[in-house]
Order: sequence, then structure tokens, then C-alpha cells
Amino acid sequence: MTDAFALPKAELHLHIEGTFEPELIFEIAERNRIALPYASVEELRNAYAFTDLQSFLAIYYSGMQVLRAERDFYDLTIAYLRRAVAQGVRHAEIFFDPQAHLSREVAFDVFAGGIVQALCDGERDLGITSHLIMCFLRDLSAESAMETFELALRNREKIVAVGLDSAERGNPPSKFVRVFDRARAEGFLTVAHAGEEGPPEYVTQALDLLKVARVDHGVRCMEDPALVERLRRERVALTVCPLSNVRLHVVPRLEEHPVKRMFDAGLLVTINSDDPAYFGGYVAENYTGVAAALGFTAEALATLARHSFEASFLEEPLRRRYLAEIDRASRSELQDATFP
Repeated sequence: MTDAFALPKAELHLHIEGTFEPELIFEIAERNRIALPYASVEELRNAYAFTDLQSFLAIYYSGMQVLRAERDFYDLTIAYLRRAVAQGVRHAEIFFDPQAHLSREVAFDVFAGGIVQALCDGERDLGITSHLIMCFLRDLSAESAMETFELALRNREKIVAVGLDSAERGNPPSKFVRVFDRARAEGFLTVAHAGEEGPPEYVTQALDLLKVARVDHGVRCMEDPALVERLRRERVALTVCPLSNVRLHVVPRLEEHPVKRMFDAGLLVTINSDDPAYFGGYVAENYTGVAAALGFTAEALATLARHSFEASFLEEPLRRRYLAEIDRASRSELQDATFP
């Protein structure tokens, strides 16, 4: 059995605000002299009982209220990077939500500065490479997204792409065509959450209207055979988050998750953790979870890891280096299995 923690991998669907562990929330709240509506870390953790995406978002946005200073965003980001490295992550493409902080009167250079500094330190000290993806909150207006994009142009540091997240129902990709057109014209890549709670049509809109390089989630594509065939033919990457889908009741239990059917259909699926502090597992737990629940073999897990680098926005030399790591790890495991 492949050690999912040791297997070299990239993580492509990770909201940095969603890595905010209760212990760190309390630590930063005390530092910033902010009173929390919970008596203890355990009481806060026990509040993580979600019925759908919207119920999760309510507590998600509540938790980030304590993030005020550049140091707070640095501590949040470096804590994730340390966990990721311990789980075999070599490269991470990280979402952040500027509008959620700007609405609290936290300046763009404060949160972006803290995150970017942590990513730089993570590469220097931990050996993990990274990219930043700036997401627009789809339940806010397209005008708000454009205003946020204009701010980002002055803070481009490591931002390689723009994305679309938050409440999907009733907020189709078509709402954001203008800002995505502008982003591509400025040289940004594009991604979007689609087909999580929203219908397969949202995946099609993301491809045709937003011209996305990959689709985040996308699990409901399996309801549309023609869309599945298109995704397979065009080799569109899907950043799937199994434990998240269970915790948010997109699927009732892990044994019924469509990711194995997606994989068997020849889709370029990747495994990720989404908001791991809230959903009960980081990326390696997602790998071990689908292996146990859906029968992914060691070879299939290695293929999923390969997919993660193939679907990344890495430059080709670094991509090849990481893929070679998987090949070496697979050969070593085979030798160990053959010659105990």
C-alpha cells in the first residue's frame, strides 16, 4: 500500500483561510484582543457540523474575523505549509479571498504581504514551491470582483491566476465573464469552482465563458455524459475534494463519491483538501480516505499524484523534476515489496 503521506504530490485546491485551525484562531484572537463566541478550542471545533455549503461559509467567515495584521496572515500560511510538507506536498496552488478581508477594512497589502512572505519563506526553508490564486466571491457583485481585480494589479507578486468560489447556487459563472476576460487580457490564468452544488451546466459555462484552465470540484459533471466525454477529450483538470464533499453533503458518504468513476472514465482528476481545518483532513487524509472507501490501488494513487503535477501551473522543468520523484518513489516501493 502506498504511503499517502510520503507520496510526492501537489495540492491545487486549498483555501488558505480554510486551514485556520481552532488553536490558531484562539491564539491570534488573544493576540489581537478579540473576544470569541466560544469558550474553548473544543467548543469551536464542535461547531463544525455543516448541513450544506452555506452553513459552512457562515462559520468560515466568522473565524477569519480575527485576522487583522500581516503577521496573522503569515502565521496562518506558514502553519499550512508546514503541515503540507509533512504530508508529501511539494507544490501548492493556494486560493485566497481578498473581498472577505477588504470588507473588514484590512488593506490588500496587509493580507497579501503576510501570505506572500510565508510562501517565500516556505520555499526557502521548507522546500515547497507555491503559486497564489486570487478568488472572487461569487455571491457578491461582478462590480465588486472588478474593483478587487484592479487592486490586485498593484499587488501581483505571486498571483498567477484568478478563480471563483463561495456560494455556488444562483451564482453562475456567466455572472463574471467581464472580469475574467479582463484577467486573461492582463496575463492571468483562470480557474473556477463549478459543479459542486451547482449543476453540470456551470462546468460548461466555466469552460466556454470563463475559459478556465481547470475546474475546481466538478463532481456533478458525471450527470452529463457528453460533458464527461468533453472533459476527457480536452484533458481538463478537475480538482476534487472528497472529504469536503462528504462534510458539505454534496455526497452522502465517501463510499458513494464519484471520484473513482471519474478516474475510471479517464478524467484528469486530482485529490485535494479544500478547507481542511473544517473538513476533517488534509490532502494525505483525502488520499487514504478514497483508497479505503473506493478501492484506489497503490498504482492509482501514484497516478493521482502524477495528475496533480500535470494539472499544475508549474513551469515544465520543475514539473518534470517532481514527476521524476514519483517515479523514484514508485520504483522504491516496488523493490521493497519484491525483496522484503
